[in-house]
Amino acid sequence: MECAGLVQVGGQPATVIGADVHPGDRAPEFTAHTQEWQLLPALAATHGMVRIIAAVPSLDTPVCDLETRTFNKRAAELGPDVRILVVSTDLPYAQKRWCGSAGVDQVTTLSDHMTAEFGLRYGCLIKERRILRRATFVVDRHDRIVYAAYTAKLGDEPEYEAILDAARRALDAGPRGEQG
Repeated sequence: MECAGLVQVGGQPATVIGADVHPGDRAPEFTAHTQEWQLLPALAATHGMVRIIAAVPSLDTPVCDLETRTFNKRAAELGPDVRILVVSTDLPYAQKRWCGSAGVDQVTTLSDHMTAEFGLRYGCLIKERRILRRATFVVDRHDRIVYAAYTAKLGDEPEYEAILDAARRALDAGPRGEQG
């Protein structure tokens, strides 16, 4: 599925490949490369946890840098049952270099460079540049999407408080989905 004009790149409309996901949907499993080039099934590897998944165009851009640093700083307040995954099409060794120089150690960066599986399954792949559109998802312990937001412009930051609130609510729902 291709949708033109959902996002702007450089002030111009771009084409997104893949369908958007929505709250209530089952989160699609995806595999992506770790900084060590290991292929990781992301949801299976974090099963039973609440996940914040942030799709970013490139860690080497100002807004992506700020977003990833913000999630890295805010991760500690969420506790050990939340994992933050930042997915980009940057090469794994570029992600590793960036994380090292930025002091980012509380989020997991994943590369969608090889297959763009994440981008296709979450409606984030920008056809013209083969990068991801900025989007953020919260996935509960049972692999259900409880929050999904796509930005209209690559330079727009996500709504951090709404994302963190959705993650807290998913944590409060407890391991079987009941409110705590």
